[in-house]
Amino acid sequence: MKKYKYILNFLIVALLVSCDIDMQPESELTYKGFWDTEEAVRAAHIGIYAKFREYDYTMWKIGEVRSDVWGGNTIETPSEINLIENKISTTIVHFEKWANFYGLLHYINDFIKNAPNVTFRNEEDKNHMFGQVYGLRAEIYYTLLKAWGDVPINTEPLLKIDLEKLKKKRSPKTDVMAQIKGDISKSLEYFGDDNSLWNNKNIYWSKAVTLALKGDAYLWSGKVLGGGDTDFTEAKTALEAISGYDLVSYSNLWGQTNEDNDEFIFAFDYQQDQKSNFYNSFTGRAVDYAELYDENGVSVKDLVVNGASRFGASDKTLLLLNDQNDLRNNTFTHLYNDGAVHIPYVAGSLSFRGTLLNKFLGVIGDDGSRKNYNNVPLYRYADVLLLLAEAKNNLGQDPSAEINKVRERAYGDNYSGHEYSNASKAVNTKAILDERYKEFVGEGKRWWDLVRAGDGIVFDEVASLNVSEAYKIYYSISESMIADDSELDQTEGYSK
Repeated sequence: MKKYKYILNFLIVALLVSCDIDMQPESELTYKGFWDTEEAVRAAHIGIYAKFREYDYTMWKIGEVRSDVWGGNTIETPSEINLIENKISTTIVHFEKWANFYGLLHYINDFIKNAPNVTFRNEEDKNHMFGQVYGLRAEIYYTLLKAWGDVPINTEPLLKIDLEKLKKKRSPKTDVMAQIKGDISKSLEYFGDDNSLWNNKNIYWSKAVTLALKGDAYLWSGKVLGGGDTDFTEAKTALEAISGYDLVSYSNLWGQTNEDNDEFIFAFDYQQDQKSNFYNSFTGRAVDYAELYDENGVSVKDLVVNGASRFGASDKTLLLLNDQNDLRNNTFTHLYNDGAVHIPYVAGSLSFRGTLLNKFLGVIGDDGSRKNYNNVPLYRYADVLLLLAEAKNNLGQDPSAEINKVRERAYGDNYSGHEYSNASKAVNTKAILDERYKEFVGEGKRWWDLVRAGDGIVFDEVASLNVSEAYKIYYSISESMIADDSELDQTEGYSK
């Protein structure tokens, strides 16, 4: 019971009032002996993951909605239209107070400062925990960097409420990336040769996750921030060091019974009586499905759904997935009102009503309703392969082996004739982007992929974004944040 009391107390701290950059005062538990025991450190460690899970939907929205994946038909009122259409300004601010990421950083900074003073029965456990939390902090700052560019850097918990100390200038992108690289290095240092999973579960950070993040972040640093071949080489080395994972069949990849598969490197944990994920927004209501049919002309009236149809796949997405030999063609169920066969998908059909995302459908519970407790991957091995292909291509090397590993799984028995052959760097870039597009629909990757590709590709692919609005690559902050904090400046370009 004592352990759970610690967890409860740790989480209650989240309710403390926050300031404009959402940095919260150090927990009073620090002064009440909370950090005196190994048990307390373990409780804090669990609490960090509970907090991190709260940001899953935010991270998904930031990293996908602005891309070309969504914006198609929905049965109900669509969500995030302004974001889909890239309507961002000083008055249309999508993520107030840096999406509250600094609140999460407080708990990690608190852990990093105080946990080293606690003696563990097994120091290897302590090192593993520190490998995890440094990796988590790198991931959060990487998300902040990609979203806003210049952002405040804070690596210390606050000892008391001091509004002046809470005010911080935005650090340059290069400094933020240096912070990310430093945390990645510390994470790998603490993990050392330990490739194990904490509690044998992929819902905790591991050395493999840090290596995947390193590959991802160094590709961004190399392409977006101009680090070039030095960064690309670091990315390639990190991604090639990941072992113990493999692609699995799609039938063994999705669903709550498959969450310990060999492909998920890290996944957000969702469980009944704890928290459900956000993918019910990609389904719909049973009453709306009663009169509809799938693309084969089969009624879907008996399909158990209890969500909402708020995000609809764009025509571009559905046309890209139109290859009937590619198993990713089953990413969506297409919904029509006429009972006719609609294979392949043809844009503009008057009977087309919307889509149902099949990746995270959940299971039907004892009460007959669908439960959304699928774990949601942040990194999986297909991601590693295609990031590695990207690193190789950026270095002028042949990326076809990695592309073809993903294609072979996707095409299965129909793989022959669909092999990819090395081409020019520009052609390879497009092929990798398309492969990632098809592979990671709905997983929060596409917007980042397009920006990371560089060379103005994002403006070619996203119809709602013009090259004259290049400043919109990064999000605005609110005028109220600036008014309340004299140290903050608006994101470059938005003051025009």
